[in-house]
Amino acid sequence: MAQHKSAKKRARQNLARRTRNRTIRSRLKTAVKYARATLAGTDSDAASSALRSAEREIRKAASKGVLTKKQASRHVSRLARRLVAAKS
Repeated sequence: MAQHKSAKKRARQNLARRTRNRTIRSRLKTAVKYARATLAGTDSDAASSALRSAEREIRKAASKGVLTKKQASRHVSRLARRLVAAKS
């Protein structure tokens, strides 16, 4: 356990950040999983709306620092490619 005052503060900050990042990452995974499941189905309208909500969560995670901008763009691009492939 931390002994110095600054180390104790750092431990508190790390705990808060870890819990915040964990909730954001969990919401992100759920949204992406739902989008992939709807893309595998036949309803293109549901897939489009699921993709929009997943993209929103991905961009939000990037703005919070959970993902980098490039990672977020890559995730969105791959999901969008799946949507185009599913429609054709």
